Amino acid sequence: MEVAEQISKFQEFLEMHYHAKLLEIARLGQKFIEIDFEELSKFSPELVDDLIEYPEETIKAFELSCSNFDLPNETKEIRIRIFNLTAEQRILIRNIRSTHIGKLIWFEGVVRQKSDVRPQVTSARFECPSCGNIITVLQLDTKFKEPTRCGCGRKGKFRLLTKELVDAQGLVLEESTKDLDGGEQPKRINVFLKNDLVSPISEKRTNPGSSVRLSGIIKEVPIILKSGGQSTKFDLIVEANHVEAIQEDYTNINISEEEEKKIRELSQDLKLMEKLTQALAPGIFGHDRIKEALLMQFAGGVTKTRDDGVKTRGDIHVLLIGDPGSGKSQLLKRASVVAPKSRYVSGKGTSGAGLTASVVKDEFLSGWSLEAGAIVLANRGVLMIDELDKMSDDDRSAMHEALEQQTVSISKANIQATLRCETTVLAAANPKFGRFDPYENIAKQIDLPPALINRFDLIFTIKDVPNEERDERMAKFILTMHKEKLTEEPEIPTDLLRKYLIYTRQKISPILTDAALDELKEYYVKIRSTGTSEESAIKSVPISPRQLEALIRLSEASAKLRLSDKITKKDAKKAIAILMYCLEQVGLDPETGKIDIDKITSGITSSERSKIIIVKEIINELEVKFGKMIPIEEIVKTAAEKNIDADKVEETIEKLKRTGDLFEPKPGKVQKI
Repeated sequence: MEVAEQISKFQEFLEMHYHAKLLEIARLGQKFIEIDFEELSKFSPELVDDLIEYPEETIKAFELSCSNFDLPNETKEIRIRIFNLTAEQRILIRNIRSTHIGKLIWFEGVVRQKSDVRPQVTSARFECPSCGNIITVLQLDTKFKEPTRCGCGRKGKFRLLTKELVDAQGLVLEESTKDLDGGEQPKRINVFLKNDLVSPISEKRTNPGSSVRLSGIIKEVPIILKSGGQSTKFDLIVEANHVEAIQEDYTNINISEEEEKKIRELSQDLKLMEKLTQALAPGIFGHDRIKEALLMQFAGGVTKTRDDGVKTRGDIHVLLIGDPGSGKSQLLKRASVVAPKSRYVSGKGTSGAGLTASVVKDEFLSGWSLEAGAIVLANRGVLMIDELDKMSDDDRSAMHEALEQQTVSISKANIQATLRCETTVLAAANPKFGRFDPYENIAKQIDLPPALINRFDLIFTIKDVPNEERDERMAKFILTMHKEKLTEEPEIPTDLLRKYLIYTRQKISPILTDAALDELKEYYVKIRSTGTSEESAIKSVPISPRQLEALIRLSEASAKLRLSDKITKKDAKKAIAILMYCLEQVGLDPETGKIDIDKITSGITSSERSKIIIVKEIINELEVKFGKMIPIEEIVKTAAEKNIDADKVEETIEKLKRTGDLFEPKPGKVQKI
């Protein structure tokens, strides 16, 4: 098709479909218009063929047709951005070949790296001093190019008249893992963005870690050899035409009026929590308490910034510890479907740098650049960590700051940076010896550092105990599901459940009522006072202020799920019930029968700690009598008078030897260090 015909056709198309939008763009002072490929293909199949085969010239004709409209001067140059290309134009990064050069295609991928925005010369105009001829040279290479010769025969020494600069930025895009087969490595391609694609609004779409759908034109770039000559091989680069984010966090997702109406109707349902828990994981049998806690986790508490600048997190972190085959990973996988933005990582295949952030060599601007890890990439989303117990201690310790302060600080090479990670963490782990021992204390079987455990608001233990009636129901549920390949259809579809949870995060910020505040205060004071006992040398601490903050977050989440802007006494009671359920399983001191948070946070209950203090006192007393070397028999004998049995004394001495307070110079005798 001739250019003049193309321009008139495009003008006709714009007048039919986009005239109002063009006027709106002119009013807002924008420099680009988004055109739906499907609409264009209905209007003129020939134009679409030209657009796919010769995109540069056709888009130029399209842009010229825009300038024929009577628009204000500053919006004369409107750029065309084409989206919604057909499936035929889709290509995987690994399948790009030389035949695709110069064609318009689209693909999906994850942004791995992103360079800074810098001005770049796109074309330069030179004047020949001999004949006055003006030569335009397109600058496609990294090296600034001058004309080699003029038509009059002159070589070199041309005068530069003007050069066109545009804002430019480079991305490294990597294939999405869902497009890979087996052991294939994800391939990468460089993407070149310019003009409005690097504006501050579109910048957010292309942050490292975000999944994007990108349409553009494939170009070849010459590779310059070290000798200065040009290689026979060429590099590929995609000049982007349109970029849209696929996976967005809850702040960017729009909820239509119709959906809002459905959500509001659903919130009035009397069986709301039952329906929501059933919709969360219809393919997983039982675990209603955990499902309810996961719903609260997705709704989240309210992040508050106080006047003194201190930020209180609103994200609820949940840890599931259970026997193998109890459905932990299934819950995590299902949760990753429901969450608007999520990442899934697993045990041994995860390092500290992969979780937080790493410093890598920058391919674009030579030097160092930051590459965000999973916890940062899941900002304002949910991070699922499976097999937490299989990770090494060094790697786990990288999570401490991210869980509580919600930032990741890096100081490596010449980069000092603090990255934000308002991420909700849902982790799963197995007990120390693979399965829970019913006769051993649960807290002793959790093989995780106390400092890390303390940062989780809720810790659920999932025990797989044989029970004929329950096993029969479960077997029937699983076998029916396999036979019919269908789960029981939940009353709330997954899409509506996602929108419901996003709506709670976007729009609802509940405030504590006096009744709820009194309920939480009363519970906190009451349960802490139960730790006082006359006979023990030290008081047990049933719960700490960290659990009180967890209670506030859970109460907020409960109110959010009802779409209420007030936290009532009922919400506070629900939060207390869930926290008590977790504490009774994990934080119960078997000797006193009371809840003791020290069991979780430091691994030693207060009753054990009081025994350690008594044994230390006995050793100090006996040191005066026996000198430096004290017989263990004497310690046991003296402890028996204070009602501490021999086993406990020996266990305590072992602990003190491990911590380096005592050592055994001779068998049967101990000495203080």
